[in-house]
Parts: sequence; C-alpha cells; structure tokens
Amino acid sequence: MKKIAFAFVALFFATLSYAQIEGKWKTIDDETGKPKSIVEIYKKSDGKYYGKIVQLLIKPEHNTCVDCSDDRKNKPLIGLEIIRGLSKNGNEFSGGTIVNPKGGKEYGCKITRSGDKLNVKGSLKSLSFIGKTQTWHAVK
Repeated sequence: MKKIAFAFVALFFATLSYAQIEGKWKTIDDETGKPKSIVEIYKKSDGKYYGKIVQLLIKPEHNTCVDCSDDRKNKPLIGLEIIRGLSKNGNEFSGGTIVNPKGGKEYGCKITRSGDKLNVKGSLKSLSFIGKTQTWHAVK
C-alpha cells in the first residue's frame, strides 16, 4: 500500500512541475539556429509570470533595446523584461506579452511546456492565430 501511495504522490508532483515554466531557458536564434540568450521566467507577487534576459550567448548589434517604444527603450538587454503578465490557464500560460528586443515590437504571448522544452508563441494581439512559435530549452 505504501508503494502505491508513494507512486501516486510522485506522479502528482511530476504533473505539477510539468506544467510550470519558472526557471532558466535557452533561446535559439531563428536565423542561425544557434543559442542566443538565457531567459529567466519567474512569478511576481501579482501571481503573473514574467521573463528577463539574464545572459547573452551571442554578441548583439546593440547592447540596449534601441527600438523598444515603451519603458524598455534604451534599457540594457541584460535584465530586460521581455515577457510580461502571463497567467496560468490549465497547462498554458497566456494573456501577457513578449517583446522582440531586436526590433522592439511587442506581441501577444502564449507558452506551453513539453518536457524540457517551452513552446513560446508570439502573435499579433488582435489576430492570435497569426504568429510564430519558438522552442526554448531548459537550462540545467
């Protein structure tokens, strides 16, 4: 009986952690296919999820977000909050935004987890079916 209870508890916690996105994730450059940066996703006291660049793996053209149009304009890329305001909805995190620091454009954001990978979709806010999905990899 103890083995069954232990297996149930282990499965329960594995399921909970499977749907979590908190932690560090390696992003991949769309053009080169090479690792680009490390983004740390965390939960703030408002209960929403945010993500910031904590490490650059390739040398960018600019060290700041020169094309951002909001409070991130000309802020350093290291520490730049690129994901804002995601809410957990079942196994999906959505309702927030993601900014592309290279062009400064902000998109609607939806994230799902598949094992050690995140599927990060950026889409036009008004047309969520038009977008692009990147796969980010867990940093061990």
